[in-house]
Amino acid sequence: MSEPGPGRRTRVLLLFGGRSAEHDVSRVSAVAVARALDPERFEVVPVAIGRDGRWMLAHEARQLLADAGRALPDGLPAEGEDVAALPERVDPTGPPDIVIPLLHGPYGEDGTIQGLLEIAGLPYVGSGVVGSAVGMDKVMMKRAFLACGLPTPRFIAFREWDLEGTPRPAALARVEAELGYPCFVKPANMGSSVGVSRATDRPSLGAALDRALAYDEHVLVEEAIVGREIEVGVLGDRPPEASVPGEIVPAADFYTYADKYLDGRATLLAPAPLGDEATAEVRRLAVAAFEACHLDAMARVDFFFEEGGRGFLVNEVNTIPGFTEISMFPRLWELSGVPYPQLVERLVELGLERHARRHHRAGRPRD
Repeated sequence: MSEPGPGRRTRVLLLFGGRSAEHDVSRVSAVAVARALDPERFEVVPVAIGRDGRWMLAHEARQLLADAGRALPDGLPAEGEDVAALPERVDPTGPPDIVIPLLHGPYGEDGTIQGLLEIAGLPYVGSGVVGSAVGMDKVMMKRAFLACGLPTPRFIAFREWDLEGTPRPAALARVEAELGYPCFVKPANMGSSVGVSRATDRPSLGAALDRALAYDEHVLVEEAIVGREIEVGVLGDRPPEASVPGEIVPAADFYTYADKYLDGRATLLAPAPLGDEATAEVRRLAVAAFEACHLDAMARVDFFFEEGGRGFLVNEVNTIPGFTEISMFPRLWELSGVPYPQLVERLVELGLERHARRHHRAGRPRD
């Protein structure tokens, strides 16, 4: 990784918090990433986005990071001085060399913050505007999989007005005829299993749709798969590489928010107990899904594995996967020979390389 200049550390703006329901997940991920960056090589500038959308200089978080002898909390405090009220820039000592947007979910993982950073001309970690938008929207993601010939579970997409008044009974009947029960209902633009419900009959399907609509006007209803849950990390751009696969054994009917971030009762098997042929196939499909969605730098690709049935089915991609202590993405790369600190540094390097590659051309290319 090229240094910013003699005698100066790389200034990393760590953007965390955010307006989505995954605000607290972002705070936890921010702690793990901050711990991984070597303070002799990197200056971390934490900037919090509140639930109300305010941008704040996270002074308390910065002091915690600067105090090498002090233990960090479970999540960085998303509080500070309102940036909009300051006459100086976010960091008066100079602009950041790169931004790490650890903003899970809408307004962070969906292309919106990536577009803002593109306009500002700042390098950043992760996928660009198009890849982030496709990777966040489950409906567009599924359509990209189908367009590229990738196997994926059967699904039906609805918009809010398809489920209002008299159209709703017809929509419910369509789900019953095409997918049957049980099925899963998900808001199209949300992650970490927020707003996801399992429906087993018409009343629970109606309730699940209402819950999903509380988060998004686009809803995905997907067939329930009886199979194993396999995850693969993808890293890099030229070309992207797949990690060893891991397997999730949920503690509940499906891999819930609590399993992922609160009680950690799900069993994580890494590497996944798969044969050589199946391992090679799921790694190949992970890279294919990554490329189908126009992604960059990193993603976690999730699969269902129907043994004796359809085999591997691509469920979804996650462009800003969890970086907590129990997250699968860093664990899989650790097993693949890339320790956590090296993984974070590699992502910083990829962001700087991508920025230089895309901006050296005359005329800014489209994402």
